[in-house]
Amino acid sequence: MRAALVQLCSGDDPDANLPVTERLIREAVAGGAMLVATPEVSNIVSSSRARQNAVLRLEADDPTLARLRAVAAELGIWLVIGSLALKTGDADGRFANRSFLIGPDGAIIARYDKIHMFDVELAGGETYRESAGFRPGAQAVVADGPARIGLSVCYDMRFAQLYRDLAQAGAEILTVPAAFTVPTGQAHWHTLLRARAIETGCFVLAPAQTGTHPATEGKPRRTYGHSLAVAPWGEVLADAGEDVGVTLVDLDLAAVARARAMVPSLGHDRPYAAPERS
Repeated sequence: MRAALVQLCSGDDPDANLPVTERLIREAVAGGAMLVATPEVSNIVSSSRARQNAVLRLEADDPTLARLRAVAAELGIWLVIGSLALKTGDADGRFANRSFLIGPDGAIIARYDKIHMFDVELAGGETYRESAGFRPGAQAVVADGPARIGLSVCYDMRFAQLYRDLAQAGAEILTVPAAFTVPTGQAHWHTLLRARAIETGCFVLAPAQTGTHPATEGKPRRTYGHSLAVAPWGEVLADAGEDVGVTLVDLDLAAVARARAMVPSLGHDRPYAAPERS
């Protein structure tokens, strides 16, 4: 099965981002992809809550989701929209960071709201409080597509148990769309994604945002890029580098069973008592 990772440099105008995303999806399909994946927050990268409030929409009204569903149906492909920032109607005004699996008829097969929120202070003064603007999800999701697909988003990748749960629920492909910071990307991106593949015996597809993201309000953000495809034995199959574009990769799904047969650790869980906390 040929898959494609779409690498974007989305700004804070969803109307400007959408044509770029659509063009790259079409390019991926022209290259033979039947499964295409886009990055986290494909519709908007913004550090301004005011800007997000002004331009984001509810899922039912979101033009990016509507258009990409139509494109998937037109092209007859499976599409993982890595995530969209969406209004929720919640009283506290927080948004959803929501991933979608879209079927070849344009139907929404599955939704996943990012569970783990990126609330960190990095060296150099970078501070992120994702939970201030986004509500966390509470449900892990595995869905049937061209394979069993386990959905996740970005910071989730630091929580290994989530991926073990997805694999034990039958996932063969794990999607990890991201907008990773440059410092953490340089330090941890490749290592974490390879570890998640090795631990689970799954393919990992991690389409990413890249570069300096244009902003009409707030501070511009920089992201790491390097969209990555990793095989179940841990080999890096493709690395997109730092440029916007499409990366194609061929997946042999039989490799999932081979890797798990060699190290059948998914079936070796044992109960244990947790250590006492000091």
